[in-house]
Amino acid sequence: MVRWGILGPGSIARSFAEGLKSAEGARLLAVGSRDQAKAEEFGAKFDAPHRHGSYQALVEDRDVDAIYVATPHPFHKEHCLLAINAGKPVLCEKPFTLNAEDLSEVVQTAREKQVFLMEGMWSRFFPLMTRLRELLAAGEIGRVRMVEADFGFRAGFDPKSRLFDPHLGGGALLDVGVYVVSFASMILGTPDRLTSLATLGATHIDEQAAMVLGHANGSLALLSTAIRTNTPQNAVILGEEGRIVFKAPFWKPDTMIVSRNGKPDEEIHIPFVGSGFNYEAEEVGRCLAVGQLESDIMPLDESLAIMRTMDTLRAQWGVVYPSER
Repeated sequence: MVRWGILGPGSIARSFAEGLKSAEGARLLAVGSRDQAKAEEFGAKFDAPHRHGSYQALVEDRDVDAIYVATPHPFHKEHCLLAINAGKPVLCEKPFTLNAEDLSEVVQTAREKQVFLMEGMWSRFFPLMTRLRELLAAGEIGRVRMVEADFGFRAGFDPKSRLFDPHLGGGALLDVGVYVVSFASMILGTPDRLTSLATLGATHIDEQAAMVLGHANGSLALLSTAIRTNTPQNAVILGEEGRIVFKAPFWKPDTMIVSRNGKPDEEIHIPFVGSGFNYEAEEVGRCLAVGQLESDIMPLDESLAIMRTMDTLRAQWGVVYPSER
Protein backbone atom coordinates (compact mmCIF):
# COMPACT_ATOMS: atom_id res chain seq x y z
CA MET A 1 0.00 0.00 0.00
CA VAL A 2 1.48 3.33 -1.10
CA ARG A 3 0.40 6.15 1.19
CA TRP A 4 0.29 9.30 -0.92
CA GLY A 5 0.85 12.91 -0.03
CA ILE A 6 -0.38 15.62 -2.40
CA LEU A 7 1.71 18.78 -2.63
CA GLY A 8 -0.57 21.64 -3.67
CA PRO A 9 -4.38 21.26 -3.30
CA GLY A 10 -5.45 22.73 -6.66
CA SER A 11 -7.77 21.48 -9.38
CA ILE A 12 -5.41 18.84 -10.78
CA ALA A 13 -4.82 17.60 -7.23
CA ARG A 14 -8.56 17.00 -6.89
CA SER A 15 -8.53 14.83 -10.02
CA PHE A 16 -5.59 12.85 -8.66
CA ALA A 17 -7.29 12.41 -5.28
CA GLU A 18 -10.39 11.10 -7.05
CA GLY A 19 -8.21 8.71 -9.00
CA LEU A 20 -6.63 7.32 -5.85
CA LYS A 21 -10.06 6.09 -4.78
CA SER A 22 -9.92 3.60 -7.69
CA ALA A 23 -6.20 2.83 -7.58
CA GLU A 24 -5.09 -0.59 -6.42
CA GLY A 25 -2.54 -0.52 -3.62
CA ALA A 26 -2.83 3.20 -2.98
CA ARG A 27 -4.52 5.58 -0.58
CA LEU A 28 -4.44 9.30 0.10
CA LEU A 29 -2.86 9.98 3.47
CA ALA A 30 -1.76 13.60 3.46
CA VAL A 31 -2.01 16.97 1.77
CA GLY A 32 0.30 19.94 1.99
CA SER A 33 -0.58 23.56 1.31
CA ARG A 34 0.91 26.96 2.05
CA ASP A 35 -2.45 27.70 3.67
CA GLN A 36 -3.54 25.53 6.59
CA ALA A 37 -7.21 26.28 5.94
CA LYS A 38 -6.92 25.01 2.37
CA ALA A 39 -5.17 21.88 3.58
CA GLU A 40 -7.97 21.28 6.07
CA GLU A 41 -10.63 21.81 3.42
CA PHE A 42 -8.96 19.49 0.90
CA GLY A 43 -8.24 16.86 3.54
CA ALA A 44 -11.84 16.86 4.72
CA LYS A 45 -13.18 16.55 1.17
CA PHE A 46 -10.92 13.64 0.21
CA ASP A 47 -10.48 11.99 3.60
CA ALA A 48 -6.77 12.74 4.01
CA PRO A 49 -6.08 12.52 7.75
CA HIS A 50 -2.72 14.36 7.65
CA ARG A 51 -3.22 18.03 6.73
CA HIS A 52 -0.08 20.15 6.63
CA GLY A 53 0.13 23.93 6.43
CA SER A 54 3.47 23.86 4.60
CA TYR A 55 5.10 21.83 1.86
CA GLN A 56 8.10 21.20 4.08
CA ALA A 57 5.91 19.58 6.72
CA LEU A 58 4.35 17.35 4.07
CA VAL A 59 7.65 15.99 2.73
CA GLU A 60 8.87 15.44 6.30
CA ASP A 61 5.78 13.37 7.19
CA ARG A 62 7.25 9.95 8.01
CA ASP A 63 4.02 8.15 7.17
CA VAL A 64 3.96 9.43 3.58
CA ASP A 65 5.43 6.98 1.03
CA ALA A 66 5.25 9.09 -2.14
CA ILE A 67 4.57 12.70 -3.15
CA TYR A 68 2.41 13.90 -6.03
CA VAL A 69 3.54 17.39 -7.07
CA ALA A 70 0.42 19.24 -8.22
CA THR A 71 1.51 22.87 -8.16
CA PRO A 72 1.71 25.05 -11.32
CA HIS A 73 4.60 23.99 -13.53
CA PRO A 74 6.90 26.99 -12.85
CA PHE A 75 7.20 25.58 -9.31
CA HIS A 76 7.72 21.93 -10.23
CA LYS A 77 11.51 22.08 -10.05
CA GLU A 78 11.49 23.60 -6.57
CA HIS A 79 8.88 21.22 -5.21
CA CYS A 80 10.33 18.09 -6.80
CA LEU A 81 13.71 18.92 -5.28
CA LEU A 82 12.07 19.56 -1.92
CA ALA A 83 10.55 16.08 -1.90
CA ILE A 84 13.59 14.33 -3.39
CA ASN A 85 15.93 15.89 -0.85
CA ALA A 86 13.58 14.57 1.85
CA GLY A 87 13.95 11.09 0.35
CA LYS A 88 10.38 10.89 -0.93
CA PRO A 89 9.53 9.22 -4.27
CA VAL A 90 7.99 11.79 -6.62
CA LEU A 91 5.27 11.75 -9.26
CA CYS A 92 5.24 15.20 -10.87
CA GLU A 93 2.31 16.48 -12.90
CA LYS A 94 3.13 17.28 -16.53
CA PRO A 95 4.86 19.29 -17.84
CA PHE A 96 7.76 18.17 -15.68
CA THR A 97 9.37 21.63 -15.47
CA LEU A 98 9.59 24.85 -17.47
CA ASN A 99 12.59 23.71 -19.49
CA ALA A 100 15.18 20.99 -19.94
CA GLU A 101 17.81 22.74 -17.84
CA ASP A 102 15.52 22.69 -14.81
CA LEU A 103 14.54 19.09 -15.44
CA SER A 104 18.15 18.01 -15.83
CA GLU A 105 18.86 19.25 -12.31
CA VAL A 106 15.85 17.44 -10.91
CA VAL A 107 16.72 14.18 -12.66
CA GLN A 108 20.37 14.38 -11.65
CA THR A 109 19.41 14.96 -8.02
CA ALA A 110 16.99 12.04 -8.01
CA ARG A 111 19.58 9.72 -9.53
CA GLU A 112 22.30 10.85 -7.15
CA LYS A 113 20.06 10.30 -4.14
CA GLN A 114 18.57 7.10 -5.54
CA VAL A 115 15.00 8.40 -5.22
CA PHE A 116 12.16 7.38 -7.55
CA LEU A 117 10.97 10.07 -9.98
CA MET A 118 8.39 10.05 -12.79
CA GLU A 119 6.50 12.52 -14.96
CA GLY A 120 2.74 12.36 -14.53
CA MET A 121 1.81 12.09 -18.21
CA TRP A 122 -1.43 10.37 -17.22
CA SER A 123 -2.76 9.47 -20.66
CA ARG A 124 0.22 7.18 -21.28
CA PHE A 125 -0.94 4.79 -18.56
CA PHE A 126 -4.54 4.20 -19.69
CA PRO A 127 -5.33 0.55 -20.53
CA LEU A 128 -6.01 1.45 -24.17
CA MET A 129 -2.53 3.00 -24.49
CA THR A 130 -1.03 -0.22 -23.17
CA ARG A 131 -2.92 -2.11 -25.86
CA LEU A 132 -1.73 0.38 -28.49
CA ARG A 133 1.91 -0.21 -27.59
CA GLU A 134 1.33 -3.97 -27.85
CA LEU A 135 -0.20 -3.62 -31.33
CA LEU A 136 2.65 -1.44 -32.58
CA ALA A 137 5.29 -3.75 -31.12
CA ALA A 138 3.63 -6.67 -32.90
CA GLY A 139 3.75 -4.79 -36.22
CA GLU A 140 -0.03 -4.85 -36.68
CA ILE A 141 0.05 -1.82 -39.03
CA GLY A 142 3.64 -2.21 -40.19
CA ARG A 143 6.28 0.46 -39.78
CA VAL A 144 4.76 3.75 -38.67
CA ARG A 145 5.21 6.46 -41.28
CA MET A 146 3.23 9.33 -39.78
CA VAL A 147 1.56 10.39 -36.53
CA GLU A 148 -1.07 13.12 -36.43
CA ALA A 149 -2.38 14.59 -33.18
CA ASP A 150 -4.00 17.81 -32.00
CA PHE A 151 -5.09 19.22 -28.67
CA GLY A 152 -6.63 22.66 -28.54
CA PHE A 153 -9.44 24.47 -26.76
CA ARG A 154 -10.71 28.03 -26.64
CA ALA A 155 -10.15 29.80 -23.35
CA GLY A 156 -11.30 33.32 -22.55
CA PHE A 157 -8.38 35.72 -22.50
CA ASP A 158 -7.20 36.66 -19.03
CA PRO A 159 -3.65 38.03 -18.82
CA LYS A 160 -3.41 37.05 -15.15
CA SER A 161 -4.46 33.42 -15.59
CA ARG A 162 -1.94 30.59 -15.73
CA LEU A 163 -2.77 30.02 -19.40
CA PHE A 164 -1.73 33.51 -20.51
CA ASP A 165 0.69 34.80 -17.86
CA PRO A 166 4.33 34.17 -18.89
CA HIS A 167 5.34 34.32 -15.22
CA LEU A 168 3.19 31.19 -14.73
CA GLY A 169 4.58 29.39 -17.78
CA GLY A 170 1.58 30.29 -19.90
CA GLY A 171 1.00 29.12 -23.44
CA ALA A 172 -0.53 26.20 -25.30
CA LEU A 173 2.64 24.14 -25.60
CA LEU A 174 3.30 23.49 -21.93
CA ASP A 175 -0.38 23.23 -21.02
CA VAL A 176 -1.72 20.84 -23.67
CA GLY A 177 0.89 20.74 -26.43
CA VAL A 178 2.96 18.48 -24.21
CA TYR A 179 0.30 15.79 -24.78
CA VAL A 180 0.82 15.69 -28.55
CA VAL A 181 4.61 15.90 -28.29
CA SER A 182 4.66 13.09 -25.73
CA PHE A 183 2.26 10.99 -27.81
CA ALA A 184 4.51 11.31 -30.86
CA SER A 185 7.56 10.54 -28.72
CA MET A 186 5.96 7.36 -27.37
CA ILE A 187 5.44 6.08 -30.92
CA LEU A 188 8.33 7.52 -32.95
CA GLY A 189 10.96 8.42 -30.38
CA THR A 190 12.96 11.65 -30.34
CA PRO A 191 12.97 13.74 -33.54
CA ASP A 192 16.22 14.80 -35.17
CA ARG A 193 14.72 17.85 -36.88
CA LEU A 194 11.64 19.99 -36.45
CA THR A 195 9.92 23.03 -37.85
CA SER A 196 6.97 24.99 -36.52
CA LEU A 197 4.90 28.17 -36.52
CA ALA A 198 3.09 29.77 -33.60
CA THR A 199 0.65 32.61 -33.08
CA LEU A 200 1.74 34.76 -30.14
CA GLY A 201 -0.86 36.71 -28.21
CA ALA A 202 -0.90 39.96 -26.27
CA THR A 203 1.16 38.48 -23.42
CA HIS A 204 3.70 37.03 -25.88
CA ILE A 205 2.90 33.41 -25.20
CA ASP A 206 1.94 30.79 -27.81
CA GLU A 207 -1.83 30.83 -28.27
CA GLN A 208 -1.70 28.24 -31.04
CA ALA A 209 0.99 26.37 -32.91
CA ALA A 210 1.57 23.83 -35.65
CA MET A 211 4.60 21.54 -35.58
CA VAL A 212 6.27 19.01 -37.87
CA LEU A 213 8.76 16.65 -36.23
CA GLY A 214 11.06 14.60 -38.44
CA HIS A 215 12.90 11.38 -37.67
CA ALA A 216 15.99 9.74 -39.11
CA ASN A 217 13.95 6.88 -40.60
CA GLY A 218 11.76 9.33 -42.51
CA SER A 219 8.75 9.19 -40.21
CA LEU A 220 6.92 12.43 -39.45
CA ALA A 221 4.71 13.75 -36.68
CA LEU A 222 2.18 16.45 -37.58
CA LEU A 223 1.05 18.14 -34.38
CA SER A 224 -1.00 21.15 -33.34
CA THR A 225 -2.01 22.77 -30.09
CA ALA A 226 -3.98 25.80 -28.94
CA ILE A 227 -5.58 27.61 -26.02
CA ARG A 228 -7.63 30.01 -28.15
CA THR A 229 -8.87 27.54 -30.80
CA ASN A 230 -11.06 24.49 -30.40
CA THR A 231 -9.61 21.48 -32.20
CA PRO A 232 -11.03 17.96 -32.67
CA GLN A 233 -8.46 16.46 -30.23
CA ASN A 234 -7.86 13.53 -32.56
CA ALA A 235 -4.92 11.21 -33.04
CA VAL A 236 -4.10 9.00 -36.02
CA ILE A 237 -1.19 6.61 -36.51
CA LEU A 238 -0.42 5.78 -40.14
CA GLY A 239 1.60 2.68 -40.90
CA GLU A 240 2.75 0.96 -44.08
CA GLU A 241 0.13 -1.77 -43.60
CA GLY A 242 -2.74 0.07 -41.94
CA ARG A 243 -3.73 2.80 -39.53
CA ILE A 244 -5.03 3.35 -36.01
CA VAL A 245 -7.55 6.10 -35.31
CA PHE A 246 -8.39 7.18 -31.76
CA LYS A 247 -11.86 8.25 -30.74
CA ALA A 248 -11.59 11.79 -29.39
CA PRO A 249 -10.32 12.91 -27.03
CA PHE A 250 -7.20 10.83 -27.64
CA TRP A 251 -5.59 12.03 -24.40
CA LYS A 252 -8.32 10.35 -22.32
CA PRO A 253 -8.69 7.25 -24.46
CA ASP A 254 -11.04 4.31 -24.37
CA THR A 255 -11.65 3.47 -28.06
CA MET A 256 -9.53 3.10 -31.19
CA ILE A 257 -10.21 1.77 -34.68
CA VAL A 258 -7.54 -0.48 -36.17
CA SER A 259 -7.56 -0.68 -39.97
CA ARG A 260 -5.31 -3.34 -41.51
CA ASN A 261 -4.83 -3.39 -45.27
CA GLY A 262 -7.29 -5.80 -46.87
CA LYS A 263 -9.05 -6.65 -43.61
CA PRO A 264 -12.21 -5.39 -41.88
CA ASP A 265 -11.78 -2.61 -39.35
CA GLU A 266 -11.48 -3.64 -35.72
CA GLU A 267 -12.85 -1.43 -32.96
CA ILE A 268 -11.03 -1.86 -29.68
CA HIS A 269 -12.85 -0.49 -26.66
CA ILE A 270 -11.20 -0.66 -23.25
CA PRO A 271 -13.08 1.44 -20.70
CA PHE A 272 -11.18 3.05 -17.87
CA VAL A 273 -12.21 3.32 -14.26
CA GLY A 274 -11.92 6.24 -11.89
CA SER A 275 -10.64 9.62 -13.01
CA GLY A 276 -7.83 7.99 -14.99
CA PHE A 277 -5.14 9.32 -12.67
CA ASN A 278 -5.32 6.02 -10.83
CA TYR A 279 -3.26 4.30 -13.53
CA GLU A 280 -0.20 6.49 -13.10
CA ALA A 281 -0.44 6.04 -9.32
CA GLU A 282 -0.54 2.28 -9.82
CA GLU A 283 2.56 2.47 -12.03
CA VAL A 284 4.42 4.28 -9.26
CA GLY A 285 3.33 1.59 -6.81
CA ARG A 286 4.49 -1.15 -9.18
CA CYS A 287 7.91 0.47 -9.59
CA LEU A 288 8.37 1.00 -5.87
CA ALA A 289 7.37 -2.60 -5.14
CA VAL A 290 10.16 -3.98 -7.33
CA GLY A 291 12.75 -1.34 -6.45
CA GLN A 292 12.75 0.55 -9.76
CA LEU A 293 13.86 4.19 -9.58
CA GLU A 294 12.04 5.14 -12.77
CA SER A 295 9.27 3.84 -14.99
CA ASP A 296 9.81 1.88 -18.19
CA ILE A 297 6.61 3.43 -19.56
CA MET A 298 7.63 7.05 -18.87
CA PRO A 299 11.43 6.95 -18.46
CA LEU A 300 13.31 10.02 -17.32
CA ASP A 301 15.54 10.22 -20.38
CA GLU A 302 12.44 10.39 -22.58
CA SER A 303 10.93 13.13 -20.39
CA LEU A 304 14.20 15.05 -20.82
CA ALA A 305 14.10 14.56 -24.59
CA ILE A 306 10.49 15.78 -24.73
CA MET A 307 11.42 18.88 -22.73
CA ARG A 308 14.35 19.58 -25.08
CA THR A 309 11.99 19.30 -28.05
CA MET A 310 9.64 21.83 -26.46
CA ASP A 311 12.57 24.13 -25.65
CA THR A 312 13.54 24.06 -29.33
CA LEU A 313 9.98 24.82 -30.39
CA ARG A 314 9.73 27.79 -28.03
CA ALA A 315 13.08 29.06 -29.29
CA GLN A 316 11.70 29.03 -32.84
CA TRP A 317 8.78 31.16 -31.66
CA GLY A 318 10.78 33.51 -29.43
CA VAL A 319 8.80 32.52 -26.32
CA VAL A 320 10.96 33.07 -23.23
CA TYR A 321 9.63 32.99 -19.69
CA PRO A 322 10.78 35.72 -17.27
CA SER A 323 12.59 33.21 -15.03
CA GLU A 324 14.69 32.13 -18.04
CA ARG A 325 16.04 35.60 -18.80
